Amino acid sequence: MASNQEEVKLLGATGSPFVCRVQIALKLKGVEYKFIEENLRNKSELLLKYNPVHKKVPVFVHNEKPIAESLVILEYIEETWKGNPILPTNPYQRALARFWSKFIDDKVVTAAWKSVFTADEKEREKNIQESFEALQFLENELKDKKFFGGEEFGFVDITAVFIAFWIPMIQEIAGLQLFTAEKFPKLYKWSQEFLNHPVVKECLPPRDPVFAFFKGLYQSLTASK
Repeated sequence: MASNQEEVKLLGATGSPFVCRVQIALKLKGVEYKFIEENLRNKSELLLKYNPVHKKVPVFVHNEKPIAESLVILEYIEETWKGNPILPTNPYQRALARFWSKFIDDKVVTAAWKSVFTADEKEREKNIQESFEALQFLENELKDKKFFGGEEFGFVDITAVFIAFWIPMIQEIAGLQLFTAEKFPKLYKWSQEFLNHPVVKECLPPRDPVFAFFKGLYQSLTASK
């Protein structure tokens, strides 16, 4: 196992929710790795070599074999390092975890992002509405569980780090009331539990520089209107 660990690299950018997912999984599994910070405005030869299709982070490299896309990487980590499982053993529960993770990427991440970082007013309204509907589905799915994975956090929770850490930040920048304790009490309580988990806490990027980066992005967008 030690030899595996020596050849693990993660190409990422601090402040990316997708990179953060991979870091949480690796931390939980106790996998040591080398983090290579990428500048996405000036992509390295290494990034283009390892991920020629999307040219995006994260890229996970294990024994010189590169894997892209955060959800695919999470599954690979789960299959390679068996300790502290993030997917249930039951096939139906595993399928559900995959379903909800994909739902978060397809319905929440895209819509919430466009709720803030879209110049077109109509487009923004549409995405705000879509974000609400998607978060409501997750609120209902959480029921009275501590985490989506039950008593311990798992695959869906890790995917949902975007909701817990990034949505509150971008909604504050835009003056939106998208995800609040009043509107989504269960989901909000979950987000606090999740962000305060020692493993998660250690993997979150420092809030201030990330906030400043997104604020700059938002201001340049609103200035160009």
